[in-house]
Amino acid sequence: MRKALIVWGGWDGHEPEKCADIFRGWLTEDGFSVELANTTVAFADPSLHELSLIVPIFTMSKIAREEAANLVAAVEGGVGLAGHHGGMGDAFRECVEYQFMVGGQWVAHPGNIIDYHVNVTRPDDPIMAGLSSFPYRSEQYYMHVDPSNEVLATTTFSGDHAWWIDGAKMPVVWKRRHGKGRVFYSSLGHQASEFAIPEMGAILRRGMNWAAR
Repeated sequence: MRKALIVWGGWDGHEPEKCADIFRGWLTEDGFSVELANTTVAFADPSLHELSLIVPIFTMSKIAREEAANLVAAVEGGVGLAGHHGGMGDAFRECVEYQFMVGGQWVAHPGNIIDYHVNVTRPDDPIMAGLSSFPYRSEQYYMHVDPSNEVLATTTFSGDHAWWIDGAKMPVVWKRRHGKGRVFYSSLGHQASEFAIPEMGAILRRGMNWAAR
């Protein structure tokens, strides 16, 4: 049986515990044995290297050097990493090793909660199979991203809230490799209620399964 670890905490505004419960339900239904932890100390556990999947939900916060080193080594060795929004893409801002592994870092969401569009760019990929581009209302993440990411969906900024980025096309969903490990990320999901949006939920659930070894 595949084993997954969900580590939740950090800024409460992203409802990390509610998101962890949703992920646990999905992964259990998909045949995983799932453990939850609500401290970054879990990242330092040597047993991390035996897992199939790690899901961080830890917006902002700090990670100790030995915790980050063990987490990165586990993924480089083949453990999958998957997550969403600030829980993975805006965690541990001071840790560049973590950002290198994720493939991006949040820097802004102009206009805060707004209406925008998610454009599926790789309908041929199994994670996006059967999904069309769709409207979305949430934070539209502006991110610094790794050019080696395999981008599956994008969004285009209008410039209404920051005129100088008008027309900027930004990755929303990507997958990548970090060493032997698979890494999946979606910037969607400011609050747990957004998981009820069919496209958003399907992308995250499929992404976690793809990342898991």
